[in-house]
Amino acid sequence: MSDLDALNQLAQTTGKDADEAWESAVRLLIHLIGEDPNRDGLARTPLRVRKSMQFLTSGYREDAAAILSRTFDVKHDEMVVVKEIDFFSLCEHHMLPFTGKCHVAYMPDQKIVGLSKIPRLVDMFSRRLQVQERLTTQIAEAINEHLKPLGVACVMEASHLCTKMRGVQKQNSSMVTSSMLGVFRTSDKTRSEFLTLIRSPFNH
Repeated sequence: MSDLDALNQLAQTTGKDADEAWESAVRLLIHLIGEDPNRDGLARTPLRVRKSMQFLTSGYREDAAAILSRTFDVKHDEMVVVKEIDFFSLCEHHMLPFTGKCHVAYMPDQKIVGLSKIPRLVDMFSRRLQVQERLTTQIAEAINEHLKPLGVACVMEASHLCTKMRGVQKQNSSMVTSSMLGVFRTSDKTRSEFLTLIRSPFNH
């Protein structure tokens, strides 16, 4: 059996077998690092890592269509903005966290979605192995596909541990990505209004 076949077989395990496969992989990793996976401080680490990783990658088991399935017919054609959405994700290159803020807007075409659905959508795509560029695009395209608005905008600002803890080790660097669809791409005025709104402070 090739390594790929063995990995595919492991990936198809479910329930208790899948949990055991996860924990065996973590024990092996601890051993390869040069540590003793059986010492007191590490004995339960495979269990903890398995639960942690299953949560951090739970977005693979969610569906954007289900999150955005319930909409409301409302006569509102002005911009809807949800800003300062906290998110965290795992860089697919090093499996280290990147975290920051997400700002989302859409121009309804007589159809809106509940406020909580936008942060849930951000969480769903964030809880996968990601690159920030793809993550930003996925959020915007999902809203565009399921709500059919006049336009969608998504801006993400994030700090990446893969550039802080290793590699170039630049502690103050951050990354900003954007995806503009529909009127946010074609109208300078609409795009400028969105960018102004997400920069404006909100006094609680």
